[in-house]
Amino acid sequence: MSKLRFRPTGRHGHVHDITPERAGWGYVGFGLYHLAPGDRASEQTGGREAILVLVEGRAHLRAAGEEFGEMGDRLSVFEKTPPHCLYVPGDSDWQAEATTDCVLAVCTAPATAPYPPRKIGPEGIALTPRGKGQNTRHINNIAMEDRDVASSLLVTEVFTPDGNWSSYPSHRHDEDDFPRMTYLEETYYHRLNPAQGFGIQRVYTDDRSLDETIAVSDGDVVIVPRGHHPCGVPYGYEMYYLNVMAGPLRKWRFENDPDHDWIARRDAG
Repeated sequence: MSKLRFRPTGRHGHVHDITPERAGWGYVGFGLYHLAPGDRASEQTGGREAILVLVEGRAHLRAAGEEFGEMGDRLSVFEKTPPHCLYVPGDSDWQAEATTDCVLAVCTAPATAPYPPRKIGPEGIALTPRGKGQNTRHINNIAMEDRDVASSLLVTEVFTPDGNWSSYPSHRHDEDDFPRMTYLEETYYHRLNPAQGFGIQRVYTDDRSLDETIAVSDGDVVIVPRGHHPCGVPYGYEMYYLNVMAGPLRKWRFENDPDHDWIARRDAG
């Protein structure tokens, strides 16, 4: 069993709780709740900020003493519509009460500057194609650096069509050397359509001191502490993943694997 893959603990309730301590790193946390109508979830943020992503379903949300009403639109993540999301600042709390069956992701990182609680989706999020040919995928950028909505968190969704690759060409962001590269820890929350499918994620360093190839199932989380981390999905199945990144600087700068950088140069030409 890979130490980089986390299986959901069940089908209901708090099915993922990946703290920095469990991951063995310093920045990113990821949690996931499966809620039935009327179920509630709540957390204190402490010194960490959070972005709540309604992956599926609807819920009434409250954060930092403010009511945000019922949020959520898509009942299946593979509708690919922009997600409803809520930023929750550090030293506060949030509460959710599901109004339908609901999958709620909790993305966390250190709160290094004050930001107010606010909705950050679906407004301002548009499904955008990236890549060419069998490297085509579609992105919902929730909170990347072009949106000044958080102090540490970078969050995005990726939809990979059947038979395609993404997070490719292989790239890494594991050195604190801006502007060449930024150190960013990263989690991948995977979904498959149909759900009985599987995907592949490889995590490897240039010197192969880390080199794992992981078969992921619907609902798995893969953590990327360092190295390159491409994904693929076989014919007949779609792959979705929710990425959470954070590090000492809220910027995404990476380097491609030198062996495969020719692909990026060719496609850019």
